[in-house]
Amino acid sequence: MITKQQALEYHAKGKPGKIEIRATKPCMTQLDLSLAYSPGVAQPCLEIVREPVDVYKYTSKGNLVAVVSNGTAVLGLGNIGAAAAKPVMEGKGVLFKRFADVDVFDIELNTKDPDEVIKCCQVLEPTFGGINLEDIKAPECFYIEESLKRTLGIPVFHDDQHGTAIISGAALLNALELVRKDIDNVRVVCAGAGAAGIACAKLYRSLGVRPENILMVDSRGVMYEGREEYNKYKSEFVRRTDARTLADALKDADVFVGVSVANTVTKEMVRSMARDPVVFAMANPDPEIQYEEALDARRDIIIATGRSDYPNQVNNVLGFPFIFRGALDVHATAINEQMKLAAVFALASLAKESVPDEVVQAYGVETLHFGREYIIPKPFDPRIFVTESAAVAKAAIESGVAQRQIDIEEYKQQLTKRMGRGRVILNVVTEKARKNPKRLVLPEGSSIRILRAAHAIVQNSIAKPIVLGRVEEILQVAAQAEIHLEGIEIIDPASSDRRELYADLLFDKRKRKGVTRDLAASIVRDHTYFGTMMLEVGDCDAVLCGIRADYPDTIRPAVQVIGLRPGVTRLSGLYVMIREDKIYLFADTTVNVNPTSEELAEIAVNSANVAKAFDIEPKIAMLSFSNFGSYVYPESQKVARAVALVKQKAPHLIVEGEMQADIALMPDQLNRYYPFSILKEEANTFIFPDLNSGNVAYKLLRRMGNMRAVGPILMGLSKPFHVLNRTVEVNEIVDMAAIAVVDAQNQ
Repeated sequence: MITKQQALEYHAKGKPGKIEIRATKPCMTQLDLSLAYSPGVAQPCLEIVREPVDVYKYTSKGNLVAVVSNGTAVLGLGNIGAAAAKPVMEGKGVLFKRFADVDVFDIELNTKDPDEVIKCCQVLEPTFGGINLEDIKAPECFYIEESLKRTLGIPVFHDDQHGTAIISGAALLNALELVRKDIDNVRVVCAGAGAAGIACAKLYRSLGVRPENILMVDSRGVMYEGREEYNKYKSEFVRRTDARTLADALKDADVFVGVSVANTVTKEMVRSMARDPVVFAMANPDPEIQYEEALDARRDIIIATGRSDYPNQVNNVLGFPFIFRGALDVHATAINEQMKLAAVFALASLAKESVPDEVVQAYGVETLHFGREYIIPKPFDPRIFVTESAAVAKAAIESGVAQRQIDIEEYKQQLTKRMGRGRVILNVVTEKARKNPKRLVLPEGSSIRILRAAHAIVQNSIAKPIVLGRVEEILQVAAQAEIHLEGIEIIDPASSDRRELYADLLFDKRKRKGVTRDLAASIVRDHTYFGTMMLEVGDCDAVLCGIRADYPDTIRPAVQVIGLRPGVTRLSGLYVMIREDKIYLFADTTVNVNPTSEELAEIAVNSANVAKAFDIEPKIAMLSFSNFGSYVYPESQKVARAVALVKQKAPHLIVEGEMQADIALMPDQLNRYYPFSILKEEANTFIFPDLNSGNVAYKLLRRMGNMRAVGPILMGLSKPFHVLNRTVEVNEIVDMAAIAVVDAQNQ
């Protein structure tokens, strides 16, 4: 599990919190400032006075959502207050941005009075394109949402209610299709009569479940006539029934919907249900019945939970980002029933489509296809962004709440371009690693960063980490930093019974390179050499190191011990550069100072292989200061010759050059001025002519361009040995661990 210290450091390190505001227009010169503020800003103000809808044209309103909470029902934490709720609301903003590129202001209101919440949202209406109500307790949340939907001209959506309802609604449709049951005949039992439970029941009625077939159970038991006075939100789900307990209610029921608390459903209850029971045990983090117990009780069951480690995860992130995306893009005045149903049907339909390889690989499975273990799409399926957003936008237009009319097919194309692939690439690699975790040696075991990364690696099932170092020192460091070491193997090279074997093997490899037997025995005490010898003899599957040594000192053991792959003449290095919507590969950025044409060609081919490992079709640009012979110098001719060699060695590759970097990123200019080029799209793999240019480029983009740099990935070694730079952070170590494991899998 995640430690307290990890969580606190994540939120506190660097700039406190998880979100920030950035200007979207240049603000560098006096002219820029005059346009941004006085006097230039007066012009859009006057246009909005003349035509109020132009607020969407001249401001960020059309991509801005308020996440509003008073902290009265936060996650599993309860009524913790507005200030304590802020980390959760910021997190909601991160999800909006991450999945649908929606900007968020989180607004925590220090009041429990629902009328004050309503008034605050009303007076803030001009600022936002929509309001997402969050973590407000029932029944006040119903009253607040109803009042705001009635009085505001922007979408209002209480995700705690409708998010779970929409996602589980899609799952329900598909589950009933699989078991061949008509929705108007099934009996549904809902455990939990709060915001989510009531919203689920209401939406299921809209989908076709008959009201008399829905039986609700709250904390006091079945909601039956005569039990007590119910509030108006519960009262419409009170039924005349002899059932009094959840066990009574579940007898012969077709569907169980749990939005309550853990371990309230037993195997006996599941066995009492009708044939092919559908069980949605959605309490988090622990469901109403454990997944394994439910399967043990009934082999004909279809089960969904809120957990990511089991099939059929009901995750609200499948809904709210894309519902708001579609609503915002048509300037909707509300999120109505038609839009919610459109989201349901879009998700249900998508689950029945052929699943792209990148999604299958991202989740570490052999295949994904519509069936009992795949009734709703996976949260990281990038198709949801297009499919659900477009469906919601279309429903808004058709139901009359859209202020902007758009062509839906053109809108889908715009969303596809906006989505990109950078956002999912690391998840793809991580899930590949989870499929078959390997033994990963981390030689710098006494480093706090390494130990924290090793803990995260275990928790995410990415690898089986082995840390090297003095056991006492590692235990002391871990204790001081509150790092749990369960699942992490510790080996002390100084006392290992494998040290003599490694010394003998190293001596045999290096005896004609000036290494004596005594020197070999001394060398293998070095943790990097020891880890590399483990890799060489098969005592581990991959090595990841380098945060405490210079780069040449780190890679030297690998070159000396495991050597290069057959057919490879030079070791080289590559960085994966990730922007939210783009991914690029830069090589060689770390090893070769001034490679020859032959070496550049080899680097290009090796880089193409790395791209394919990331499920990227390589489009290679061999970079220079010259465009196709525009400047004839030895440096540019070297690159031109390298291009010719690549085409000889790997004629199937899309490779072009020599060319300038900007042209490689501007396909319109490339096609206009150099129509003979086989590179017709933007390049994604860049081969730099020397270490100076490559190293400078990736570091500038990392620091000034705010791109994420993953690497360095070493290319050409015979076994998986990868290097960390000294400034690497824990999450980057975990990313590199996944890459090392996938490399080992491919070996």
